Amino acid sequence: MKNSSSIARRLFALVRPYRARALLALVAMAGTAATQPLLGKALELLLDKGFANKVDFNLWLVPAVLVSLFVMRGVFTFSTAYLNNWVMSRVLNDLRGMVFERLLRLPVARFHEESTGKIINTVIGDVRQVVDMINSVFLAFVRDSLVVIGLLIGLMMLNWKLTIIALVVVPLTAVIVRTTTGRLRRLNRDNQRVTGEMTQVVEEAARGHQVIRVFAGERYERRRFEMRSEALRGFSQRMTVAAAATVPITQIATAMAVSVVIMVAIRSGMSVGEFTNFITLMLMLLQPLKALVEVNGPMQRGMAAAETVFAMIDAPVEHDTGATVLGKARGHLQLERVSFRYGDNNPNALTDVSLDIFPGQTVALVGVSGGGKSTFVNLVTRFYTPQSGRLLLDGVPYDDIALTSLRAQLAMVSQNVVLFDDTLGANIAYGAEQVDSARLAAAIQAAHLADVVAALPDGVDTMIGENGMRLSGGQRQRVAIARAIYKDAPILILDEATSALDNESERAVQGALDALMAGRTTLVIAHRLSTVERADRIVVMDAGRVIEAGRHDQLLAKGGVYANLYRLQFSTEAA
Repeated sequence: MKNSSSIARRLFALVRPYRARALLALVAMAGTAATQPLLGKALELLLDKGFANKVDFNLWLVPAVLVSLFVMRGVFTFSTAYLNNWVMSRVLNDLRGMVFERLLRLPVARFHEESTGKIINTVIGDVRQVVDMINSVFLAFVRDSLVVIGLLIGLMMLNWKLTIIALVVVPLTAVIVRTTTGRLRRLNRDNQRVTGEMTQVVEEAARGHQVIRVFAGERYERRRFEMRSEALRGFSQRMTVAAAATVPITQIATAMAVSVVIMVAIRSGMSVGEFTNFITLMLMLLQPLKALVEVNGPMQRGMAAAETVFAMIDAPVEHDTGATVLGKARGHLQLERVSFRYGDNNPNALTDVSLDIFPGQTVALVGVSGGGKSTFVNLVTRFYTPQSGRLLLDGVPYDDIALTSLRAQLAMVSQNVVLFDDTLGANIAYGAEQVDSARLAAAIQAAHLADVVAALPDGVDTMIGENGMRLSGGQRQRVAIARAIYKDAPILILDEATSALDNESERAVQGALDALMAGRTTLVIAHRLSTVERADRIVVMDAGRVIEAGRHDQLLAKGGVYANLYRLQFSTEAA
């Protein structure tokens, strides 16, 4: 209950900036509610004055009163709908913005621990459910409550004794709602979890459609989808049963109350008009009371979604204690006895690593898979922080440097190229507030992309599709290189930067890389040792430790691990 109160306060805080129009919507709801008892009163006057006493009754009052009432009701109903939508559409944008803003600042580890489908479902689906709840539940709750209050006032003014009899249905409704609340909340949490899993299955099926077809995975993917779909069907059925069971119970209790009221009213000597007015108002109570009972289902669905949404909004962001803002760094990187592991139960990915990388130096990290090369890069980019030891840039500890300032010093070309569904130019100049046309043209030329741009229908303004699907693998890799050239950062990280290129493309791009690396501190991760022979220093890693370091010829002469790897790879390529 405490958690529900906290969520409710935060939801009301979202509406607060738009409270003026929200209050106008409430006024419109109150106006709609006021027309309900007025209709009953009009019927009473019509029956008692019009039918019983025709001489003193002006027939023109009938259309005048009825049309006026329904015009008022129409205006109030339209105003409520318009104002509600005006407020809720803005609340939806605000809430989505808050979730997406936090998504951009989550630690990298969060994306390794949580499925993409669940994250997408939170940003899109759960936020929508929260706003729908505010709109259709809280505001409907207010509207129906106002209607109930208005009708009860009208009933009390007519006959307070009969009204007390009619009110027997209210405590019964409250008991029913309280009984079903917990079950509905639990079912909705499970429903959200499975919905996230289904989103993940769909996302993977779309992204991996080629693999699915080549490896005949259609049946397997269909089973995965059907399992989640059947689970969602089961949750939907149980939620419907829990919510719908309350309606007939409430209706039976209401029917019994109406029966008793009719019997008592007949014996009390009420006039036909008064009785018709009372029964009309009492029957009018059925719809808002029914709506108040049924509101529990979507409310619990929305509250479960709100828990997930606010959990993401409250999630810790990347740790950033630094205040030092660097100009353009010289690029002197130092690792001092750095140790790191992914999670407390995992072994060290790096153990007591010390390394001094001087400005403008090219250092290649080589070794078998799992040796710690990628972890090294994750620490240099500060995607993770070490459990012990420290990193320094130009003598300033990483922890003292503002995160945005540190990342401004880095450019990266990875083997897993990430491109966005935007223009080619926007992908190359990614992150820049204003695109410098001359700088963009120079980056395209240096990355040997000029022929590619010339062949595109709209040049640099051509949309390249999701993850650059309209480009070949080699072209996508060169776009990533052009992006690094455009940024012109003092520290460059090349993670298998030429892995997707054929021999001809690799020769073309290698010249661009050589020009890009000149004067920059460069970290190169490569499995093909032929690409790192010219590095100023080659660092051999194994099981998270530095086991050898030196120039290519020095390490070959030493006859150690690097020499064995090189001979093995050379003989394999020759074969």
